[in-house]
Amino acid sequence: MNIKTDDAVLVEEFLKGDESAFNLIVIKYRQRIYWHARRMTGNHFDADEVLQEVLIVLYEKLGNFRSKSSLYTWIYKITSTRAINLLRRNKVRSFFSIDDDDRPDIPGEDDILGNLENKEKLSLLDSVLQKLPEKQREVFILRHFDELSYEEIAEITGKSVGGLKANYFHAARRVAELMEEYNEK
Repeated sequence: MNIKTDDAVLVEEFLKGDESAFNLIVIKYRQRIYWHARRMTGNHFDADEVLQEVLIVLYEKLGNFRSKSSLYTWIYKITSTRAINLLRRNKVRSFFSIDDDDRPDIPGEDDILGNLENKEKLSLLDSVLQKLPEKQREVFILRHFDELSYEEIAEITGKSVGGLKANYFHAARRVAELMEEYNEK
């Protein structure tokens, strides 16, 4: 198969049995899925778990994709849903956990970011994002980091554009406040 980047062609080829088409979809979207999940969950371990779940769902459910939206939007909706579900599961686990923290505190960005300053900034940003309500965090990430339009975000979340704009406004204001608090320290 020639390298094809058109999503519709890749989906069609995969549904005809061409596994390499799925591999090209994974190559095309893997980093975006990971970083969206990373920003939603706040850590490497959970983001990696979400990535794996999303890839499994894509493999199993790609036949259900109906091109009403772009493949990119569909994948982001799955990623957002999986990330939110994982965050909820983690809240339940931590509520019933005896230990304060059952995961090792190993920074996940060691091989991604080379210097300490960037790690600190990423850690601060993760911390700030985790202080936002889930829906505001999701909209902020999709709009600010993934640079999606409000219409694309509306497709992913099923929310109105007006509501999304309000969520983004409140999230951006809260992020700015939290970052300012940090800079004053």
